[in-house]
Amino acid sequence: MAAIHTLKRALGRWDLTAIGINQTIGGAVFLMPSQIAAAVGAWSPIAILGGTLVTMVIALSLAEVGSRFDATGGPYLYARAAFGRFAAFEVGWMQWFTRVTSHASVANGLALALGYYWAGAASGWSRIAVIAGITAVLAVINVLGITQGARTVNVLTVAKLTPLAAFIVIGLFYITPARFGTFSPVSWDQATTAALLTIFVFGGYEVLTVPAGEANDPRRHVPFALITTVLVVGAVTVLAQVVAVGTVDNLAASTTPLADAAAGFMGGPGALMIGIGALAAMTGNLAGQILTGSRMLFALAERGDLPRAFAQVHPVYRTPVNAILFTAVVAVVLAVSGSFAVLAIASAIARLVTYAASCGAAVLLGRPSYAGRSGAAAFVVPFRPVVPVVGAIVSVALIAGASRVQLAGGLAALAAGAVLFVVNRGYAGPMPAAGDSGIVPSDPVL
Repeated sequence: MAAIHTLKRALGRWDLTAIGINQTIGGAVFLMPSQIAAAVGAWSPIAILGGTLVTMVIALSLAEVGSRFDATGGPYLYARAAFGRFAAFEVGWMQWFTRVTSHASVANGLALALGYYWAGAASGWSRIAVIAGITAVLAVINVLGITQGARTVNVLTVAKLTPLAAFIVIGLFYITPARFGTFSPVSWDQATTAALLTIFVFGGYEVLTVPAGEANDPRRHVPFALITTVLVVGAVTVLAQVVAVGTVDNLAASTTPLADAAAGFMGGPGALMIGIGALAAMTGNLAGQILTGSRMLFALAERGDLPRAFAQVHPVYRTPVNAILFTAVVAVVLAVSGSFAVLAIASAIARLVTYAASCGAAVLLGRPSYAGRSGAAAFVVPFRPVVPVVGAIVSVALIAGASRVQLAGGLAALAAGAVLFVVNRGYAGPMPAAGDSGIVPSDPVL
């Protein structure tokens, strides 16, 4: 009988938290303050605080449903147990789709940012070399082990939080209170625009649930990591917005709001500090995209929803090697071709679909009629089922409030997923038995 190779459980609660923070605090936190200020002006810190509260409602729902599972897959597993195989495939597909398109977008942003220090990095073959080189290095690190991948994410998370903390602590002393003196009326369109922007700012934290199959105690550590991530990201984002609004003239017109703010009260060294933090944020985000995106692909293949080759585990490093390499290659192709710019419009809808499905799963899996489809909850959200119901309603409402372009992109991505599902049902073959290639199904085929 062939040896069974499984993923290695090596992630602690702070590793999962670092993955969540790393995927949420990317390049957006350095650029979005001006866009949110353009939408709602001096109300922007309050808008982000509101986004934090909404995100916490969804995170609490994810925490409860996540505490029922200890395998790799996150929202894909939750949807599979609650809604069946097709709905789960759509959730898993949209998550992987978002990871590779986000990776491509951030990799291009990183090349452009490096172009400020090295002009050749932003164009031509040098740009391609930067994108492919950084992605290849991060892919190799992830192949060499989950410990190495998580350690890289941890280091880069600290590297991005340190300059942000310095920016906030120093900047609070330079705020001009009068800048918060005018709170103009906000229309419904402005409010929904700000809401979608804040959801975009907070998007990504949910992926920390995906590598649960490599966590030491996922049913306890996933809820801790989700709640801690939202608290940390919320505090950093709200305070950074306060400093930006309080120190920058005409913030809405700035293309580099935090760098402009830092330059204003710390001079050139402050702008350089923010620039380095942005580079660390983008590089860390890329590392996390490969780590979590590949595990999403692995989870789909592990349960027969994709060809089983994507569930192959390296016999020495115990990582999903094929899934890692495929995810990295697709991301590079999208990045160098520019295709991500068209595909990225679906990312907001993809996140909201994930949130709605996870909140719905939190409601259903708590019912006696769904007993046996998951383990018992190790964490129970307060006031259930009100909180997950509210989370599902908010997610659906935000989908309804998206632009026509975003809705069209999201529907196109879902349609592509439906086609893939039909094709994969014929190609992936039956569920493997335990001991066959190391793929051990842990839930029923619904």
